[in-house]
Amino acid sequence: MQYLDLTLAFPAANLACDEALLDACDQGAGGEVLRFWEPEQCFVVLGYSNQAAREVNLAACRKAGIGVFRRCSGGGAVLQGPGCLNYSLVMKTAGHPPLETITGANRHIMARHRDALAGALGRPVEVQGVTDLTIGGLKFSGNAQRRKRQALIFHGTFLLRFDLGLMEKFLLPPSRQPEYRNGRPHDRFVTNLGVPPSVIQSALREAWAAQAPLAAAPDCRKLIAEKYAQDGWNLGMANHPARP
Repeated sequence: MQYLDLTLAFPAANLACDEALLDACDQGAGGEVLRFWEPEQCFVVLGYSNQAAREVNLAACRKAGIGVFRRCSGGGAVLQGPGCLNYSLVMKTAGHPPLETITGANRHIMARHRDALAGALGRPVEVQGVTDLTIGGLKFSGNAQRRKRQALIFHGTFLLRFDLGLMEKFLLPPSRQPEYRNGRPHDRFVTNLGVPPSVIQSALREAWAAQAPLAAAPDCRKLIAEKYAQDGWNLGMANHPARP
């Protein structure tokens, strides 16, 4: 597996890059990749089927100039910003039984990340909900996946030194909550790891044997222009047309 440490200038470009990596792998034009990126400004990212008005305090976002975007995978709305580390794992599914179903991929990848992070942090790490990583019942990483015919993307965020209080300001209580949350507000449900990004990057690169740097990132300009820079995609209601 190759790795790519690349943060693009704008949220739309970073989200488009993830989908472009997935498309390239699915079409045989690219291989398996572990990517890392760190946001330089605050913005909200909706899951594919989320309704913006149900998950986000849109008035507060508009007042503060916080952009709202939509990713290609499922899961809930998240607030991104400095102090977050994102990763994207693009993998082929054919011939890999643990990855051939949604549930199987969730279990396989989350178990590997749990073990890798527990070793790197020297603390017990649990998988709770479906794809949350927690320490002491507090979430520090949320994850989601999207599948295509020959490949999948499994991606998520690690909270390292993020201003957790901003979540209460810009996100509404999520419409779907894991049982272990017990109705807690955002700032009592999550925690920062307080470690440098390199700790997480090294642990995941070792876990997935991602040693060779990717020579060039895919061209995602068309995806940005036609999708991720469009309000129809980012703010449109749920039940978008079927994805290719």
